[in-house]
Amino acid sequence: MGLDALGKIDEVIHGRMRLGIMVYLADAEAADFTELKTVLEATQGNLSVHIKKLEEAGYVAVAKSFVNNKPLTRVTITAAGRKAFAAYLEALGGLIGRSA
Repeated sequence: MGLDALGKIDEVIHGRMRLGIMVYLADAEAADFTELKTVLEATQGNLSVHIKKLEEAGYVAVAKSFVNNKPLTRVTITAAGRKAFAAYLEALGGLIGRSA
């Protein structure tokens, strides 16, 4: 690969918070909002913005419901999200391999 891998870095995933969300969901498949907020040490507003960006790209799906009269937001990685994340890791690997 080489420097052409730089052009393959997905800017939607590349942000620190969005990358953290994708890494977590790639392993867990799904997580509720509070779980992500705790694991990523994010504020509610900041996390919401980044989840929305990933949702708009089709990388995650968001389902809102109520459990015991409390709102529950569940975030799940999509097939497109898995594919984009794999491509992101491959591009990153190409850059790392070049510098090694």
